[in-house]
Amino acid sequence: MTTLRLLFLALLLPYCGWLVGAYEYHLLDNVNLAIHETGHLLFTPFGQTMHMLGGTIFQLLVPLVFAGHFLWKRRRFDAAICGLWFAESLMYTAVYLGDAYLMQLPLVGGGTHDWNWLLSKVGLVHSCGTIAMVLHVIACTLLAASFLAAGWVTLDERQPSPSGAS
Repeated sequence: MTTLRLLFLALLLPYCGWLVGAYEYHLLDNVNLAIHETGHLLFTPFGQTMHMLGGTIFQLLVPLVFAGHFLWKRRRFDAAICGLWFAESLMYTAVYLGDAYLMQLPLVGGGTHDWNWLLSKVGLVHSCGTIAMVLHVIACTLLAASFLAAGWVTLDERQPSPSGAS
């Protein structure tokens, strides 16, 4: 198991590096987008602001719920991998938020750009690039922490547990 996990992490390392340095919309974001759109539906009954926030809230909440489940089951490696997913999803959010002023990204079904609407409401739409950059840096930090946690858990579980210790 340890060897497979280390191999998996070795294969994941270039992907993580790409996320940090050259992130673009990719396969995993199709999953994030479906979750995001579901969040809009779930939060619609709570008013316009929560409807607009609901996509991002749900998109970020789902990986955290999975991570919490795995922690509860004492599956620390799996929880750390969900941390990678959360960080990647936050990068996706940063790109979408960063588009709030120019609104160049295609939207599902057209309609209103969530972050343009939200940031315009609070007078921050012109700061979307700065906010997105800060989110990306936070996401990179979380990505590195999750990757290191997955490696640490893998190496920690290799150590034999003390038996008969008092």
